[in-house]
Amino acid sequence: MTTDPFFHPVSGMEMPRFAGLPTFMRLPYLPVGAPRRDEVAIGLLGLPFDGAVSNRPGARHGPRALRDASTMIRAQNGATRLRPFEIAACADLGDIGPNPVDVMDTLARFEAAYAGLAAEGIRPLTGGGDHLCTLPVLRGLAKGRAPLGLLHFDSHTDLYPVYFGGKVLTHGNPFRVAVEEGLLDPARMIQIGIRGTTYDDADVDFARAHGIRIVRAEELFARGLADVMAEAREILGQGATYLSYDIDFVDPSVAPGTGTPEWGGPIAREAIEVLRLARGVNVVAGDLVEVSPPFDASGNTAWLGASLMFEILCLMVEARRDFG
Repeated sequence: MTTDPFFHPVSGMEMPRFAGLPTFMRLPYLPVGAPRRDEVAIGLLGLPFDGAVSNRPGARHGPRALRDASTMIRAQNGATRLRPFEIAACADLGDIGPNPVDVMDTLARFEAAYAGLAAEGIRPLTGGGDHLCTLPVLRGLAKGRAPLGLLHFDSHTDLYPVYFGGKVLTHGNPFRVAVEEGLLDPARMIQIGIRGTTYDDADVDFARAHGIRIVRAEELFARGLADVMAEAREILGQGATYLSYDIDFVDPSVAPGTGTPEWGGPIAREAIEVLRLARGVNVVAGDLVEVSPPFDASGNTAWLGASLMFEILCLMVEARRDFG
């Protein structure tokens, strides 16, 4: 299958990659109402919001940095030989505008936008934004469908109770809320790379009570990537799965540009390899979150993030082709 060249990235042979407007992966920009948007199979979007971080802000600038870095992406996956843009029509659908001073209003705006994408039949790949952004995406996609599985790469479980005894959500609890709301199937959830200091075991206790599989970083390295990802594929089966990738899964020696770094994580090669080992999972939507450019002086974090988004896109394209 070869898509219309309209949906192919602009080649660096035609326009230098440092020139032109930086859309995600140099794809056409098709906001709501644009001609040919109804042909899009996979849409790339930005959620520029970090109003739910618990410490260091900056991820609101993530989508812009990811777009700029993603101009380095070419048409073919060098390892798998997949040419995703020839299989599925992809486009940059722009950013969903947040309310920078109101978390709950922002969540409502994001949820409505993703419910609209679901109605259009577009599968979203999102660049964040802090990790709370994932919750309204799941809410928007959930309408009229069974709970999704979750393949989650992170140094934190994001299964904590709400902070300060209040009701305002943070980037530390999107998946706890998603389970409580029936958006995710806890029996089909696996969280990989968890590490670092904690306040208590509230998140682990919640996971144990609901049957969520946590693979700490120590176990990941002791067993090896291939063995852990084989278990992930078994847990997720062939059911529809959401893939959420927090850039702080990667060691901060490689990806310092994030708000809550934790030492002892994977290097870049391993960060990419876990995604290639996820081939065969029915990934229907995904995100790459928590890139914070103010802590990313070299730009390497955003470039790694854009590279990971390309690998996630390849998984989504293959899943759409193989599972429908």
